[in-house]
This record gives sequence, structure tokens and C-alpha cells, in this order.
Amino acid sequence: MNKWLVGARPRTLSAAIAPVLVATSLAGSDADFAMAGLALVVSLALQVGVNYANDYSDGIRGTDDNRVGPIRLVASGIASAKSVKQAAFISFAVAAVVGLVLALLTSLWLVAVGAAAIYAAWTYTGSKRPYGYLGFGEISVFLFFGLVATVGSYYVQTQEITWQSFIVAISMGCLACAILAINNLRDRAQDELVGKRTLAVRLGDSRARKLFIGLLLIAHLAAVAVPGENTLLTLLLLPQTLIIVKEVISGATGPALIPLLGKTGQLQLWFALTLSLALVLN
Repeated sequence: MNKWLVGARPRTLSAAIAPVLVATSLAGSDADFAMAGLALVVSLALQVGVNYANDYSDGIRGTDDNRVGPIRLVASGIASAKSVKQAAFISFAVAAVVGLVLALLTSLWLVAVGAAAIYAAWTYTGSKRPYGYLGFGEISVFLFFGLVATVGSYYVQTQEITWQSFIVAISMGCLACAILAINNLRDRAQDELVGKRTLAVRLGDSRARKLFIGLLLIAHLAAVAVPGENTLLTLLLLPQTLIIVKEVISGATGPALIPLLGKTGQLQLWFALTLSLALVLN
């Protein structure tokens, strides 16, 4: 597989696709597919950008020298730190340019929102005091890949913000957080050794597992809270959710948790598709 595709971490891209898909379905007859397409480009560019930025920053810090999870470009020597940093900046530039187009077509307030998103993406593991090393990564993911991505995608299509858009954003945010949570649970022991105080490290193994399970359950509860009986369709995914939960409860650690990252990403994508269908039917 191409090294840049590996570095983009395809298994995490559902976190960028899902909120735009759900927001577009919620918009219903007001959906604007051109605007949705632009929002999707921004979301994907930010996700890829933060993945490259994380690879670069962790690589030069030595955090990934004894990595448990999938291969990293800088730490493995497959790509130079300079080239990975450039890839991150190119991704952020794409997000910035397309985001500016969206802002000019809707509201210039989106410029500030986009700038905040790019800043958060870089400082997650970059800067002198990265907040991802302090246990605040999940908060940022919930905010930007949950609330901002979903509500923002809905706004650029409808020119309004509704409480329903916030509710579906909670589901998307929790599932995006779950992807990060299982990633950090897998790396918890190694992160603790190198001084990376992720939320999983701060909580400890048992409570980090409970957090992950809680995020999945809240995603389900938020979805069925959306008016309209069709949102109950998301309960069809409970068996898939319970399979993941069972594996986490079993106490799997390290490499044994690697497949769960992909399964959690798949769950989010299927969840988004099912919820979108329910919203269209509503």
C-alpha cells in the first residue's frame, strides 16, 4: 500500500465522512449537495492533516519509537519528518481554502471556526505543550469532529442551526471520540512510559474501557432521542456494538486491540448510514 495512504490512516476517515452524511440527510429537502461536497472536502482534509501532523510530532519526539499500533511514517523511517510535516500543511491548506469558499458563500464566522479547527489539529500533538499529551484529545475530537463538523455541515446547507442538528452531532461526536479512545487504550501502557498522559493513561485501564463503552452507548441513546420512530433503526446496530464491547470487556490489550480500531470506524460509518436513512424516512 502507498505510504501516504498508510499515513493518512484510512480506518479513521469515517470520523470525517459520517458527520457530513448525517447533516445532509437531516437537511432533507433543503440539502445542497454542492455545499455538502465542499464540507466533506474540509472534513477529510482536516482528518488527514491531523493524522499526518500527529505522525510528524510523535515521530520527532520519539513517542512512536516502540509503537504497538499500525506503522507510522516518521518513526519507521518510511518518510522523512520534513515530508510528513509538509503533507500535514498541504492538507490544512486544502481545508483552509475550501473552508474559505464555504465562508464566502455563507458566513464569514466560519473563517474563525476553521482557523480554530486547524489550530486544534496541529497543537493536538504539536507545539511545546500539546494538549493531546495532557488528556484533552477526546474533548477536541467531540467538539470539532462532532459538533462543529455536523452542525457546520448542516448550517452551510440550510443557513440555520437547529436543536436536532445538535442531537445528531452528539452521536457523531461520541463515535469519533470512541475511535480515539480505543486507539489510546491500545497505546496506554507505552504512552505512560514515554510521558504521554492521554485520557486513557489518566483514567487507568479499567475506567478507560468504561469510557469507551459509555461513548458507544451515548451515541445510541442520542440517535433514538431524535424525533421520529425511524431513528429506532439505529438499534439494529446494537449487535455490532455489543461485539466490540465484549472484546473490550474481555481485557484485550496492546496488539489484540488493533482490529477494534477498524471495527469502531466501521461502526461509525454504518451508524451514519443507518441514521441518515432514518432521517430521510422521517
